[in-house]
Amino acid sequence: MKKLTLLLLTFVVAIGAYAQGQKFDPEKFDAEQQQFITKAANLTEQEAARFFPLFREMQKKQRAIYERQRKLGFNKPADEKGCAESIRQHDQIDLELKQIQQQYHNKFLRVIPASKLYDVIQAEDRFLRMKLRSWGGGMHQNRRNGNNGANGNNRFGGNNNRNGNNGANGNNRFGWPNNRQNNGR
Repeated sequence: MKKLTLLLLTFVVAIGAYAQGQKFDPEKFDAEQQQFITKAANLTEQEAARFFPLFREMQKKQRAIYERQRKLGFNKPADEKGCAESIRQHDQIDLELKQIQQQYHNKFLRVIPASKLYDVIQAEDRFLRMKLRSWGGGMHQNRRNGNNGANGNNRFGGNNNRNGNNGANGNNRFGWPNNRQNNGR
């Protein structure tokens, strides 16, 4: 689910970058992603030649579903029936995306070893995060440093502290109990 959200955010940010005058070039993005993943996962030329056509095929299917999700929108319906239907539709899209991912992971395992597929998955996540940070124009770094205004809160109203000390209630910046030290994460 985290990866799906990250991919969706990547496309939203790409559209935002385009709107700000930075033209998004999908071919350049794909080439950079392929180079990054190939290097990070130590794919040989033969492995990359077998892997990336399947990877692009998976991405094409995912993008079609992301487009459906975008059209569905994220505005809250006016009544209970509409909210319930919207939840069902979003859940169905999430399931479809996960099924595509599972189907292609099985295909990938036929062309590259599992250890390299694991590295590919991690590399793709790192690449997307790196792109999101670069497209954000430094916004990520400003949030990390707490530079979001005089009140010290981030744009979502939460505290910017990342050290887990977010006030007397002991909750983290999302309002959840801060038990990271206790559960070994």
